[in-house]
Amino acid sequence: MAVVVVPYSPAWPGEFARVAQVLRQTLDRVPTVRIEHVGSTSVPGLAAKPILDIDIIVDGAHLSAAIDALQGIGYAHRGDLGISEREAFHSPDDDPRRNVYVCRTGSLSVRNHLAVRAVLRARPDLREEYAAVKLSLAANPDMDIDTYIARKSAVLQKVLEISDLTERERRQILLVNDP
Repeated sequence: MAVVVVPYSPAWPGEFARVAQVLRQTLDRVPTVRIEHVGSTSVPGLAAKPILDIDIIVDGAHLSAAIDALQGIGYAHRGDLGISEREAFHSPDDDPRRNVYVCRTGSLSVRNHLAVRAVLRARPDLREEYAAVKLSLAANPDMDIDTYIARKSAVLQKVLEISDLTERERRQILLVNDP
């Protein structure tokens, strides 16, 4: 299946807000919940796959409660998909298309997502470089998602070099994205 990357949509923040409101209501009894819009759709001006990425951040003791609450409204639990301290879900609908994750507070997955978002929001040069790589990869009609993720790893490592992540953490992220 081809990878689709589109220009930034000013509708994405509103779509996130709408989904986040439902998630907050669903998770109102789960302590220390924070819901973050992450991924490329969270960076104004950045071309992206038109799929929101949403991290629900909870203390480790409350991961099970958050998983149960999401399943209660139709989210299908997919497991950690090889990323420790992060549980992935299929949404019950595609309005909007989204990837939802329950993540342990302070986990590398959360720190990675927040670091990439912060750098790309602050650095237009890196945002443009990242967009160019993504658009170039998506222009290949035979591009699959695993190759797409691997081939954009170099520019993401460049982004992460100016974040607060350590070299060891950046290497761990690289191994997940480009094994």
